[in-house]
Amino acid sequence: MLTKTKKQNIIKEVAVHGSDTGSPEVQIALLTRQIEELTTHLKKHAKDKHSRRGLLHMVANRQSHLKYLHKKNPRRYNALAKKLNLKKKA
Repeated sequence: MLTKTKKQNIIKEVAVHGSDTGSPEVQIALLTRQIEELTTHLKKHAKDKHSRRGLLHMVANRQSHLKYLHKKNPRRYNALAKKLNLKKKA
C-alpha cells in the first residue's frame, strides 16, 4: 500500500504542472508503483488469489492509460516510459 508521502514523492517526480494529480503520467506512475509492491507481496504469498486478481486489474488499467497517452502525445509517452523503465510500444 502506498503511503501519503510515497504518493506525493511519485507525483512530484512525474507531474506536468504544479497542482497535477490526475494527468496520465501521474496515474501511470502511481499504478506502476502499486504493481511493483503487489508483485513483491505475491512472490511471498503465492496463493493470494484475490490480490492476484487486483494486480491483473491494475495492469490492464495501466495499459489503457499507456495506450491513451501514446495515442494523444507520443513524445510524453516515450519520456514517461524511459523514466519508469517500461517497455515501449513498437
